[in-house]
Amino acid sequence: MNLSTVDILIILLYLISITVIGLLLKKRAHASKNNYMLGGNNLPWYMLGLSNASGMFDISGTMWLVTLGFVYGLKSIWIPWLWPVFNQVFLMVFLSAWLRKSNATTGAEWMQSRFGTDRGSKLSHTITVVFALISCLGFLAYGFIGLGKFVQIFLPWDLVAPFIPFDVPAEFVTHVYGIIFTLFAVTYSILGGMASIVWADLVQYIIMTISSILIAYIAMMTLTTQTLIVPDGWMNPFFGLNLDLNWVGIIPEVNDKIASDGYELFSIFFMLVLFKGMLVSLAGPAPNYDMQKILSTKSPSEAAKMSGFVSVVLMPVRYLMITGFVVLGILYYDQLNLLVAGRIDFEQILPSAINEFVPTGFLGLLLAGLLAAFISTFAGTLNAAQAYIVNDIYIKYIKPDATNKQISTTNYISGSLVVVVSIVFGVFAMDVNSVLQWLVSALFGSYVVSNILKWYWWRLNGTGYFWGMVGGIVPALILPTLMAGTLDLYYFPIILVVSIGSGIAGTFLTPPTDMETLKSFYKTVRPWGFWGPVKQLCLQEDPNFRSNPNFKRDMMNVALGIVMQTSLVAFPIFLVLMHSTGMLITGAIILVLGYVLKRTWWDTLHEFDQ
Repeated sequence: MNLSTVDILIILLYLISITVIGLLLKKRAHASKNNYMLGGNNLPWYMLGLSNASGMFDISGTMWLVTLGFVYGLKSIWIPWLWPVFNQVFLMVFLSAWLRKSNATTGAEWMQSRFGTDRGSKLSHTITVVFALISCLGFLAYGFIGLGKFVQIFLPWDLVAPFIPFDVPAEFVTHVYGIIFTLFAVTYSILGGMASIVWADLVQYIIMTISSILIAYIAMMTLTTQTLIVPDGWMNPFFGLNLDLNWVGIIPEVNDKIASDGYELFSIFFMLVLFKGMLVSLAGPAPNYDMQKILSTKSPSEAAKMSGFVSVVLMPVRYLMITGFVVLGILYYDQLNLLVAGRIDFEQILPSAINEFVPTGFLGLLLAGLLAAFISTFAGTLNAAQAYIVNDIYIKYIKPDATNKQISTTNYISGSLVVVVSIVFGVFAMDVNSVLQWLVSALFGSYVVSNILKWYWWRLNGTGYFWGMVGGIVPALILPTLMAGTLDLYYFPIILVVSIGSGIAGTFLTPPTDMETLKSFYKTVRPWGFWGPVKQLCLQEDPNFRSNPNFKRDMMNVALGIVMQTSLVAFPIFLVLMHSTGMLITGAIILVLGYVLKRTWWDTLHEFDQ
């Protein structure tokens, strides 16, 4: 354990500072439901963007990305499309603004603006709450596992075991650490609501930026004296039918990792990722902390700016750190402690490399930042879960006239309950990758059909939405058991087909949504898509009504945005590897596309506020 007194003091100073932020903002947060859940809609877009980026700079995700970079090199830039990372581009271009126009508090509350108040609308509201809580629990379990693995490196269990009155099997040590730090995160996140989360995230972002630059510098200086030995193709982002990376003679254990991941047929994997990613992105944000940040902005145009800002401030900084640790991990692989319960765990590369290479003082700073990343992600997700329980269950069905004090008490109780259940989920999870694969490939796949149709097809009603979601969620819950050993992404098409069938059947077997509700939604949000009958009625009432003509422009901006975002990922990788040609090409792409998007996107955002 390399933690010095200085490192420990830095970590304690950080923990004290965010607790103080929570205490200072507690009174303001509990003044109203809107203040607690959305920061009163008074937070600047750039602060919310930094907060959202900070929340995505989580321990579990960073551990996963370092592992991908280590194993797959430049080809790893495509694998996060599983998420998909380019959903931020769709949000930036049009979906954030469309969502913010609703003035809703949660995604479930938004359903009323789209489907009205009939029985179908209530069903759509209910299934959205169910999905939101399942996904929030999944993300909390995902962060819980990553945190436990991370802490175990710096605080070996043999130092802690004498103070624990019971035996803990080696495979559950990470879970014990996860529980301990989760309890601290609960206390902080429940105190100050959205405003305290945003301000604490700002502190975290500053810490992580400093740490990322330091790690990149250490790796670059090391590369001036040592040679990075990697397989042919590791330095090339492009690929053929197969992955064709062979670590034999270098680090042969990595080949076993590639086989277990199931990415060898990389072109097929890539096509599925792109297909699924486009559909998930068109569906809009899932009901989690990302959606809550969008709903917290001041206006639709600021919602779009916030989503665009996330990629700009997250990708370059995060990948400086990721690539730095990848380089150090490969160069000093033999010095890393990757054994967990008798087997090699490549997800330990990040914490082990930190323990081995980061100097005293900066180690405390980096650990504080990564702990902050966990707390940020955890707090944002917990805030979203609380919002759905309090706003969409307690206030809507149990206590419509609840006082602020009753709402605050319910926030405390619901937050504690969500944490306990997420810990149980985390205990039964195998590793970060298994939870992540299920979340992004199976569960988010169940979200796709109903949430695409709700934006772009007028005929979808609340009942159809409900059955489309059920037709996705049920297979997502049972297929991992029925098809054990299969990469989760590969049964996404099954989920898609079942969800389409059940959604279409549910729609046509029940009456359409009330036309007044549809006209109100269409005139307020102004989506493009298949809205012909509603558009005609709006024109009959107001011949001056203008529908949204920007489909082609939006799709062009999406394509440009995806290329630019991918370049923002590749540029810092090339920088740390000191690959001058790659730096020049990706740097030029960023500058040119940045200028084009300024003209075709930024300068048109005022249209969303009209």
